[in-house]
Amino acid sequence: MTGMLSLPHEKIRPHIPLATLAGSNDKIMPSLDGLKVDDLVVTEKMDGENTTIHAGGCHARSPDGRYHSSRDWIKAFAAGISPHFADDERIIGENLYTRHSITYHSLPLYFLGFAWIVGDEIQSWDMTLARFKELNIQHVPTMYRGPYKQGLFDDLAKALNTCNKRASWSGVPPPLQRALCPTS
Repeated sequence: MTGMLSLPHEKIRPHIPLATLAGSNDKIMPSLDGLKVDDLVVTEKMDGENTTIHAGGCHARSPDGRYHSSRDWIKAFAAGISPHFADDERIIGENLYTRHSITYHSLPLYFLGFAWIVGDEIQSWDMTLARFKELNIQHVPTMYRGPYKQGLFDDLAKALNTCNKRASWSGVPPPLQRALCPTS
């Protein structure tokens, strides 16, 4: 088709080996070795539609996705910021306009970003946050940032499962606590 925008499909991000909610078609990381770094950023996996915003607009999952009315909001949002993108720049995030399995309360915006890619290179989290700020994009909640430590993912999983118990959040920021466990 002439004039069709050619963008790479986004790579599937695998679940960590401890993920208990992975479905039969989900990929699991073979080990945590690649995460054993000094500056590890762990963000919440939101339950939306993976969406890419680029200079030519946006697409869900893949550039050849079909029209669906639930994507009208993200297309309007992308139209407002796409002119500020370089040709090789993409923002990846979750379109949360339509409810999937989880109902979110008090979202700051229906699109929450989690990656900034220039060319084929994912930018650092600090650079990503700076770019998001320039474009007025909200990011997914950051659950942890710091050096990898043994038991980190178990601790985060326990914190996520304490909504009904209101147990200790072991360093989970209050905004994330409120987002995960709304009181109303």
